[in-house]
Amino acid sequence: MKKENILLHIKNMVCPRCITTVQKLMKKNGLKPISITLGTALLLEEPDQATLDELDKSLQASGFKLIDDRKSRILEKIKTLIIQNIHHTDQFDLSLNWSSYLSEELGYEYKYLSGLFSTTAGITLEQYIIRQKMEKVKEFLIYDELSVKEIAFRLGYSSMAHLSSQFKKIIGLTPTAFKKTVKSHLSRKSLDDL
Repeated sequence: MKKENILLHIKNMVCPRCITTVQKLMKKNGLKPISITLGTALLLEEPDQATLDELDKSLQASGFKLIDDRKSRILEKIKTLIIQNIHHTDQFDLSLNWSSYLSEELGYEYKYLSGLFSTTAGITLEQYIIRQKMEKVKEFLIYDELSVKEIAFRLGYSSMAHLSSQFKKIIGLTPTAFKKTVKSHLSRKSLDDL
């Protein structure tokens, strides 16, 4: 009888370091994953419940969590796709249509995904995308390698003014004011806390 692979879904995996951490935790718990990507780990066979419980405890101690219900898995996939596109690509795809992209990637209508996200996360999907973009803007401003105009272009804003007004609305400061005060007062939020 052929063994069936099992896919575990893991909450709060938002960067390549998360993959490394989860890999170490799985090894520590006696598991040998076939592959680990943001939000998932593929195992050759299903571990017993005691092993899963111990893994979940280890994951939670490091800020992660096993996800077992379908809606939570979809929510984490949405977040992972958004974070990957905004934070882990060299150049943001200026022609990206979020509704089409998420629908294609996840196999659900955007209306369903948007409603699920709002109900589960407590903010709209659009607000979440904007918050992620604002965190990326903060990163660019802290590293001080790009002008506000270049940042606006990189993140797909129609103008520097549009980016600046949205930044001020969300962060409470203009990008220039943020740049001046960041070293002494403000810090970035963890991506999974947004």
